[in-house]
Amino acid sequence: MKQLQSLNVSYNKLIKVPYDIRSLTSLEILNMDYNSVFELNCEDFKDTVHLRTLSLKSNRIVSMSRCVLEHLTDLKFLDLGHNQIQYYEDIFEIALHKLEFLDLSYNPIAYYETEEFQALWSLKYMIVGTFFTAQAKQKTFQGSNNLEDVFISHEHEYEPNFRGLKHVETLTIYLYCNDDFKVPPGTNYEDSIHFKSLKTLTVICRGDRQGFPYIIPQIMLEGMEHLEMFKAVNVYNEAPGRGTFYFYPHLKSLTISKTDLTDLDPEMFLAIPKLQSLDLSESNIKSLDFLLQANLNALRYLKLTDNEINVINETVFQFLPSLTYLDLSNNQFSCECSNAGFIQWIKNNKQTQVVNAHQYECFLPVDRQGTLLLDFDVQSCWNDGSFFYFISSTCLVVLTLLTSFIYHFLRWQLAYTFHLFLAFVYDSRRRKKGDPHQFDAFVSYNVHDEDWVYREMLPVLEGEQGWRLCLHHRDFQPGKPIMENITDAIYGSRKTICVISRHYLQSEWCSREIQMASFRLFDEQKDVLILLFLEDIPSRHLSPYYRMRKLVKKRTYLSWPQAAQHPGVFWQNVQRALQTGDPPLPAE
Repeated sequence: MKQLQSLNVSYNKLIKVPYDIRSLTSLEILNMDYNSVFELNCEDFKDTVHLRTLSLKSNRIVSMSRCVLEHLTDLKFLDLGHNQIQYYEDIFEIALHKLEFLDLSYNPIAYYETEEFQALWSLKYMIVGTFFTAQAKQKTFQGSNNLEDVFISHEHEYEPNFRGLKHVETLTIYLYCNDDFKVPPGTNYEDSIHFKSLKTLTVICRGDRQGFPYIIPQIMLEGMEHLEMFKAVNVYNEAPGRGTFYFYPHLKSLTISKTDLTDLDPEMFLAIPKLQSLDLSESNIKSLDFLLQANLNALRYLKLTDNEINVINETVFQFLPSLTYLDLSNNQFSCECSNAGFIQWIKNNKQTQVVNAHQYECFLPVDRQGTLLLDFDVQSCWNDGSFFYFISSTCLVVLTLLTSFIYHFLRWQLAYTFHLFLAFVYDSRRRKKGDPHQFDAFVSYNVHDEDWVYREMLPVLEGEQGWRLCLHHRDFQPGKPIMENITDAIYGSRKTICVISRHYLQSEWCSREIQMASFRLFDEQKDVLILLFLEDIPSRHLSPYYRMRKLVKKRTYLSWPQAAQHPGVFWQNVQRALQTGDPPLPAE
């Protein structure tokens, strides 16, 4: 018997601690809940020095002496809630250095002494009752540096006192809210310690609420910079303002229920972009349009139960890309075509779990009350325009396919026809005017080969042989469209010299120039085109350039690499090519 480590004697109608318990020197856990113990003696736990858990919840204990717990130095858990304790003789000033959990809730304790709990060095979780008493001292919790979780059950109408809870991470306030609950005029909170360590704040009010600012002063709210979870039930009179959560940039979970959120401002959420969970149940919400501007990209959990939502625009959920859980139970859904898109979204979406969607009932119209929302036939809403949508979509598909076919297989033929038409129009216009040629040759080249043109070609053809050449960098008219300049240069010259290199073949504008020159060749049936290769380019490399490969097969061309040893012969060949056809222009 003496080796027993755990004992549960709950619900035994005991009126005092059994004498036999003293002999259980190895006892570590003792549960005596729901008995009738009204008095604790100094000898009750004298020998159970290894006791770690002691629960005396829901008895009739009226008072406690300091000696009752004096020997329990290993105690970690102590539950004295739901008793009739009115006073005690400094029992917590003894060396309970290992105590981590303390429950004093629902006791008519008159007041707490100054620095009452400073000896409880390891205290982390605490539930107190009438913490908001007029006699509460300012340093009640001073010294409890490890206190992380405080639950306050307020049953009276007095001012709050939060001083000394500077290390608390979880604070729960359960109280009556009425017209008399106010912060006393002139109360100075400037010196109070802010809740800089607070991560979870829960405030639950019963009765007529007077608004959140009356429960915790604004200056304390500004100190909750690390708050991650905030829950307010029956706290606000109306929708919180847009700056309410300005001081909570790390907030991840928000609950505001039993509040009139009819005029909810979506800008209220802009200060909390990391929000992952949102509960706005029982808040008279009629529309989800506020989500369109709320910027809740990280939101995963959304609960909007027991509201007055009739119609939902399914596009709202496009602004909630991370949403995986949605609860809309007990709303006043309309089973009409206005909700057809939302019904289809419920059935088709794969990301978001809509909780109990198959049980949502119709509220409107009256003749559908009692039927299920998902049973509404949405096809009837789309039959009138189905044929039109079919024809439109079919035409769009055919047009897309036809455009793709033409671009892939016929784009060069169309370009050829278009430029041939332009050449025909230009040549007809020039013949009517009787315009003579302005240049002996138009030189078509790529900008990468400009150095060769100016260094090798111009000194010979213009300087030594006296030909008049047209160069686009020099002779094109500024301000005129480039295609018009190209057309004028080709048809305003007796010949066209194409200086061909790999860069030339890859150039879009050079490609258009040689196309226009070949069109003129086809149109006039004259020797107006001279091909001059700066590089040895194999015929297989010309295959992607259909026009160039075709010209090379039919016409003789000049090769600069082959004439490297005899450049004089090369320029004589060029001269002979320029002399054929129309007579040269007279020298100026």
